[in-house]
Amino acid sequence: MNLSLSTLRAAYADKELSPRDVFAIIGERCEQYRDHNIWIHQLSSAELEPYFQRLEGLEPTSLPLYGIPFAIKDNIDLAGIPTTAACEDFTYTPESSAFVVQRLIDAGAIPVGKANLDQFATGLVGTRSPWGACKNSFDPSMVSGGSSAGSAVSVALGMATFSLGTDTAGSGRVPACFNNLVGVKPSIGLLSASGMLPACRSLDCITIFALQCDDANAVLSVAEGEDSSDAYSRANPFANSTRHYGQWQGALRMGVLPASQLAFFGHEGYEQCYQQSLAAIGSQGVELVEVDFSPFIEAARLLYEGPWVAERFIATSPLIQKRPEALLDVTRTIISAGDKGSAVEAFRAQYRLKELRKAATAILASVDCLLTPTAARPYSIDEVNADPITLNSHLGYYTNYMNLFDLAGVAFPTGFTSSGFPFGLTLVGEAFTDRRLLSVANRLQQLFTLPLGKEQSPYQQLATLPVSDQQRIAVAVCGAHLQGQPLNWQLAERGAYLLAKTSSAPDYKLYALAGGPPYRPGMVVAPEGEGCAIELEVWSVPSSEFGSFVAGIPAPLGIGKVSLQDGSVVSGFICEASGLAGAEDISHFGGWSKYLAAK
Repeated sequence: MNLSLSTLRAAYADKELSPRDVFAIIGERCEQYRDHNIWIHQLSSAELEPYFQRLEGLEPTSLPLYGIPFAIKDNIDLAGIPTTAACEDFTYTPESSAFVVQRLIDAGAIPVGKANLDQFATGLVGTRSPWGACKNSFDPSMVSGGSSAGSAVSVALGMATFSLGTDTAGSGRVPACFNNLVGVKPSIGLLSASGMLPACRSLDCITIFALQCDDANAVLSVAEGEDSSDAYSRANPFANSTRHYGQWQGALRMGVLPASQLAFFGHEGYEQCYQQSLAAIGSQGVELVEVDFSPFIEAARLLYEGPWVAERFIATSPLIQKRPEALLDVTRTIISAGDKGSAVEAFRAQYRLKELRKAATAILASVDCLLTPTAARPYSIDEVNADPITLNSHLGYYTNYMNLFDLAGVAFPTGFTSSGFPFGLTLVGEAFTDRRLLSVANRLQQLFTLPLGKEQSPYQQLATLPVSDQQRIAVAVCGAHLQGQPLNWQLAERGAYLLAKTSSAPDYKLYALAGGPPYRPGMVVAPEGEGCAIELEVWSVPSSEFGSFVAGIPAPLGIGKVSLQDGSVVSGFICEASGLAGAEDISHFGGWSKYLAAK
């Protein structure tokens, strides 16, 4: 049974299945894969019954996630169910659910259980748990990726439609890569962290695993929301709202790593998959430009080698101080280092991080997004057990910097190695570009058309609603804002740049308006058959500056829609008819600059 949102919604609407039916099948699958160590607590029939009873009185179309099964990483609270963080001595039973969990339940979703994880969310391997190593969905001898191991594997093996993980260093992305899933590492604060036991409170975020981008966006749309009880929660700007998700259109410029900065640690299969994925993306007209990844690599090292380990120590106190033996050896070794730093070291690391962030900002501004491997390579469980710290660090090579830099990321699958193991890439952007990244991932998922999860459900067509860049607005200018003219500074000082010198469609007249300085033309739509093409410049204006730019335009001028010679339509200067009194028709010059040169 395919557990994608669209499949379940259709089955519920047609009365082909009920939530009870779905959970009966899920129960069989949980039993089938019990040796994979996916669950710390799978909800019993009695614990599920209130969820079923609530939905039985409702129409399936009345709730956006009616009857949709989901898994919860066991450092996120579900009311009445123990939270362990994979440490028995830490266990407590919360009276209320985490903010995000409650939003999902209110929308009709039903929790399957609490999923296994690397203890205290410390690790990228999924092997650091007293409940056993969570085995990979494709190859049980391989790591599943952590710390959100059980969350990812539960979706890949058809036990949940989506799941919640957390991410400090890559735990919402590496497991997605190793299990053929989409992993959304949202902007910090987009999803409330209330009711989540953090690994590093200032960096952590709840993440979403799903089979494909449509499902991930649907879940994100329900889960997001500002939470007054979470000091790190942030309001989502309009340009990042769910209505801006779809299939990305137009040109794409992606930053990729130079060969000297790529690392696959000897895994030829992943290196080959990476090159094949880039070739496929580049063949679709996407511009791939090499960027310097060194600031990101250096920042990644700070996460475990710098003072941020102290936050892990805080999160596990006082248990690690009073009963250190309650923690696994490898977990205790990593977290204990957090008690040894000084304020001097912390501030020095903050200064260096600020320098690195400045360099990273410039790199990100030069492209639409970064495109990196999600993980350098997979390892077997035996390999990780033999060298747990070094190999874990290899898995974070492309991920550890992200939350330190306050970035957003979407991991998505792009292929399989010759042995059939999943591989994927990650899109990286500034905070609150989540829908942009999801829309680009949508476009690329529609390029690769891979089967879903481990169950190999056939590829499903994704949303095709066209979306494009919301961060900048193309504006056509015809007069005093042209290059070299007296008001061009109003564009340049707002960070606008010239996109093209072109002409309008042959449908306009141009007038030299009365008054000045500065002297201005007015462009108006001509009566049919009487217009001509007018020379224009099209400038790219930051959306954040567009409002103040428009507010400064005096009557009779304003911003409307202007048709260009290539048939496209952009925002541009137009003139009210009332402003043409005493104006001179200069249309025959073909443009303002030619008119000025002839004076």
